[in-house]
Amino acid sequence: MDPREFDVIILGGGIVGAGTLRDCAMRGLRALLIERADIATGASGRNHGLLHSGARYAVNDPESAAECIRENRILRQIASHCIDQTDGLFISLPEDDMAYQRTFVDACLKAGIGAEIIDPALARQLEPSVNPELIGAVRVPDASVDPFRLCASNMVDAKLHGAQVRLRTEVTGFIREGDTIRGVHTRSAQTGRTADYYAPVVVNACGVWGQQVAEMAGVTVGMFPSKGALLIFAHRINNTVINRCRKPSNADILVPGDTVCIIGTTSTRIPLENCHRVSVTPDEVTLLVTEGAKLTPSLSETRILRAFAGVRPLVSDDSDPSGRNISRGIVCLDHESRDGLKGLVTITGGKLTTYRLMAEMATDVVCRKLGIEKACETATTPLPGSQGRSYEEVAREIWEAPSTAQKAAAARLGDVVTRMPNPSRQDEALVCECEEVSAWEVNNAFERMGVSTLTDLRRRTRVGMGTCQGELCACRAAGLLAKAQDCAERERADLLKFMGERWKGSYPIGWGDTLREAEYTQWVYKHVLGL
Repeated sequence: MDPREFDVIILGGGIVGAGTLRDCAMRGLRALLIERADIATGASGRNHGLLHSGARYAVNDPESAAECIRENRILRQIASHCIDQTDGLFISLPEDDMAYQRTFVDACLKAGIGAEIIDPALARQLEPSVNPELIGAVRVPDASVDPFRLCASNMVDAKLHGAQVRLRTEVTGFIREGDTIRGVHTRSAQTGRTADYYAPVVVNACGVWGQQVAEMAGVTVGMFPSKGALLIFAHRINNTVINRCRKPSNADILVPGDTVCIIGTTSTRIPLENCHRVSVTPDEVTLLVTEGAKLTPSLSETRILRAFAGVRPLVSDDSDPSGRNISRGIVCLDHESRDGLKGLVTITGGKLTTYRLMAEMATDVVCRKLGIEKACETATTPLPGSQGRSYEEVAREIWEAPSTAQKAAAARLGDVVTRMPNPSRQDEALVCECEEVSAWEVNNAFERMGVSTLTDLRRRTRVGMGTCQGELCACRAAGLLAKAQDCAERERADLLKFMGERWKGSYPIGWGDTLREAEYTQWVYKHVLGL
C-alpha cells in the first residue's frame, strides 16, 4: 500500500486527537495523527487537572454535567494510573447564599451525580486545610487527573494498534477536489520537508485553533477563545478537591495533583490570534491568591511555583463576554451535511473529562462515512498502565526490591514499563530528584515516546516540573538528550529555550525568595554554563 494513504487523518495532538486516534485504530482503521508541535501543548496540557464529577455544571449546563459524571466513572476504570481518587468538596462561606446549596444539590442529583450535604465539622475533618469558617459543605465524586500522562497513554495504545503519529508537522493546506477533501499538505518543522497525505476523511481536533484549520478548508467554526489563568503551589496543601459552592466565578477550584496543588481559574475573552502567546498578569495572580485563600487560608503563605494560562475551546456565543455561561457541551460537525464539504469532520468543545466520549462521537461519524460497522470499545478497554494491577505490583514484576524512582516510573508508565529493557546501575541514577525520574526512564522516552526536546521530555516524564523547576535536572537531561541525538550544540540551545520557558512561568510571581532563587539560577547558568 502507498505509505501516504490512510483511512482517516486526525489533526491535533491534544487529548481529543489522541483519543480519536486510539478509537479509530481500535476499530481497525489505518489512522494517522498530525500535530504541529508536541502532544498536549494546548488546553490539554494547560488546565487544573480536574476530573470533573459534573457538579460544577449541574445548575447551568445539565447536559454537560451528565456527560462528565458518566465519563468520570469510565475513566476511573480505564485510566486508573492517571487518576488520583481525591473526592471533592463544594463549600459555602459566610458571604455565600446558602439557598444556592439546595439548588446545587438538586441539580446534581438530577444529572446523576452523587452529591451529599455533610456537616461542616465533618468537612473540616475530611480536609483539614479547608477554610474553618465554612458554613456548608457538599461532597461530590471529583478527582484529579494527570493530563500529560493520559494523553501519552492514548498515543501509546493507538500506536500499539497500528496507528501512526507525525509530531512537529504543520498542515499547510488541504488537498481538495471540488466539494471533497482528499488529504492534507504538510511541512516538517524540524527539516522543512514537505509531504502530502491522503484519506477519505480528515478529523479536525485542533481545539481553539480548529477555527483556523476549518477556514483553510473554506468552512467556518465559530470559536470563543477564553483564557484561564492558574497558579501552581509548591506543595500539596489539600488532599481533596475544594470548590466554592456558588455560581462559577474566578479562583473557585483548588485541585491537588502529585506533589502540588493548582488554583484556578479566571475567564477572559482574547483575540484568536493571541492564543499562541497567552500569559498571566500580576492582577490575575493577586486575584487568584486572594480568592484562593478563601478556600484554604494557608494558600496565602504558600510558595507559588509558577503561573500559567490556557485557552478553552468554547464554541462562540457573543452574548456572554466572559464565556462563563457558554456550554461546555460537545460539538461534532459533519461538514458534508452542514456545509456541503465532503471528507471533513470537526470535533470541539467539551472537557478533558469528556475527551473519550468526544473521540467516540467523531469516530462514529468517520466509520459511518467509510461504511464500517464496528462498535466502540474504548469505554471498556483499559489504557496501558491500567490493567488492574497497582504500580507497586508492576514494579515488583521487574525488580525484587524496587526503589522510589522505579515505583514512580511504574506509576507513570503502568504495564508499559514491563516491556522496557532492564536498567543497568548507571540507568538507575536520578535525573530529576523532585519527581524521582531516572536516566532509564528518560532514555526510554527518547527511544519510544517521540521525544526530541527537553519540553517534550517534561510532558512525558515530569522532568523539570518539580520544586526546582529544572534548576538541577535540566542540565542532566540535556546531557542525555545530546548523547542520544549526538548533537551537543543543539541541546545547548534547547536547554536555553527550556529554562526560558521555565522563567516565563516564574516571572508573574517573581518576588521575595522566589525572585532570589531565580536570580541564583540565572547566575549558575550564565557563569557556570555560559548560557
